[in-house]
Amino acid sequence: MKSYTQKKETIDRKWYVIDAEGKSLGRVASLAAHVLRGKNKPTYTPHLDCGDYVIIINASKVNLTGNKLEDKKYYNHSMYPGGLRVRTAKEMKEQYPEEMVERAVKGMLPHTRLGRQMYKKLFVYAGSEHKHEAQKPVALELK
Repeated sequence: MKSYTQKKETIDRKWYVIDAEGKSLGRVASLAAHVLRGKNKPTYTPHLDCGDYVIIINASKVNLTGNKLEDKKYYNHSMYPGGLRVRTAKEMKEQYPEEMVERAVKGMLPHTRLGRQMYKKLFVYAGSEHKHEAQKPVALELK
C-alpha cells in the first residue's frame, strides 16, 4: 500500500473562528495550533503547510487557571544593556490580550520556516468583531 502525500497545488484551505470567551488559554491555543498545522485533515503532510486559517475572537476574555495571572511572566529584551522588560499575565491580559494568545499559539507551532509560514494564517482579536466575514469562517468549538 502506498502512502498518500499531498501536493502544494491540491491544498484546500478553509477559515475557522474560535471564540475564546471563558475558555482556557492553553486549550484555545492547542486547538488553533492543531488546525494551523493541518492535523485535523486526513491529508496531513508533515513537510507542507497544509493547515487552515484561524481567527480567534474575544482574546481579552480568555481564562488562566490557578495563580497564573500573578505568577506567569512574559519577557522581552531590547538587546541593549538593561533592556529587559517583564510583564505579568494580568498586565498582558489587560493591555495586550492579542499578543498573549498569539504567543501561546506560536509556542505550539514548529520553530522553523514552516512554522513561521503557518503562524501567518492566525488572526487574533480582543473583541467579538473581526474583518474576515467575507471568507465565511466556520465556528470551531472546544471539546
